Amino acid sequence: MRSRNKKRLCAAALYMVLVLIAFVSLFPILFCLSASLRTQQDLTAHLFPFTIRSLVPETFTIQNYIAIFREYGFLKPVWNTVFVTAVTIAGGCILNALAAFAYTCFDFKGRTVFYILVMLSFMVPFESTAIPLYGIASRLKLVDTYAGMILPAVADGMVIFLFIQFFKDIPLSLVEAATVDGASWPRIFCQIVVPMAKPVFITAGLMIFMSQWNSYLWPLLVARSKEIRTIQIAISAFSGERTIQWTLIYTATTLSIILPIAVFIPLQKYYVEGITAGSVKG
Repeated sequence: MRSRNKKRLCAAALYMVLVLIAFVSLFPILFCLSASLRTQQDLTAHLFPFTIRSLVPETFTIQNYIAIFREYGFLKPVWNTVFVTAVTIAGGCILNALAAFAYTCFDFKGRTVFYILVMLSFMVPFESTAIPLYGIASRLKLVDTYAGMILPAVADGMVIFLFIQFFKDIPLSLVEAATVDGASWPRIFCQIVVPMAKPVFITAGLMIFMSQWNSYLWPLLVARSKEIRTIQIAISAFSGERTIQWTLIYTATTLSIILPIAVFIPLQKYYVEGITAGSVKG
């Protein structure tokens, strides 16, 4: 009897801890949503001291959502971000998968050097290479273009490493049998390797998606005109020298997290499978 009560108490304590962790994790999103549905005056008047009124608006309004599209043209940054992200995902998955496939299936000079460079590429902070990269983009006339935001993000060392770890576990006998049957390397890659690597492709796509969707520094350097600005740059524009439009910032932020959540939730199963496969294989 005591053992059963002890288990119930432990289970209740565990659930309480999990509920607390969930609340702490979701609190920024809830506060952001609440702030987007109130006026600037209502938000600043009840922010300090922090009470329940800081979370619950006096009057709910969707005027911020209307204004952000009608007055500030927020739909254009959303479209720019979707376009840049989608093209980067498509190009990144293909290019990085091909690089990993070549490394796994072929023995060539500099193979070890290639692997070392791949490992080093995602260990070096992007901030340390941003200025030299900008110089290259400027000489190639990629500044203030979609290509300038897409091309530097296509090749990703972490994604290549993830593909390599998965491809190493594919039986070489399967590839050899396909070559004996007369299959070309592009056919082997498209019809044998790609279907087997579906979870890794989804994981790689999600990694590139999150990286590009949340990218701020590189678009800030490259995207000078308003026509190609992304969401993160558009959000920062609501913070001026003299005033900060907090409600519009929270409104734009709320809109910016809708698509990542909508994409990640149904694909999280494959994301976990891909991460697990990449970490235990090889």
